[in-house]
Amino acid sequence: MFRLLRMLRSTVVLMWLCGALAISTLTLGVQAVLLTAQVATATASAAAATVAHRKSLAKAVSKTKAKARLRRMLVAVPIVGTGAAVAFEAQDYQEWQANNPDGAFADYSCEVAELSAEVVDDVLQDLPKTLRPSRDMVLEQLPECDEPV
Repeated sequence: MFRLLRMLRSTVVLMWLCGALAISTLTLGVQAVLLTAQVATATASAAAATVAHRKSLAKAVSKTKAKARLRRMLVAVPIVGTGAAVAFEAQDYQEWQANNPDGAFADYSCEVAELSAEVVDDVLQDLPKTLRPSRDMVLEQLPECDEPV
């Protein structure tokens, strides 16, 4: 009789253990599926955000290029071009001054000269050979600055 009770007890414990393990397995499987779905959603939203950012960046670059092209076209007109060039330069100086309230016009001129010296080769390379001035002639037109900006 004791042997039968002991066997019954062992059977009940084993059945309970198998049930607990089955429930744990099912719970972990459901959690794995839910986490996989969350990761897929996050990945899709990150990809969509990347595409939107690339589009907005491309649009901003295109807008800047169009603005520069329009400036070049306006400056090419003899009398209107001179006024447009002065207006564009004044606008650039005002924007620079808003970012550098303690800066003087000499500081602005030196910063523009330094940046212009860095890109002069690229700009000259874009010009046709027949119209291209020498690099030294262009650099001589830039103001001399004592200390780097």
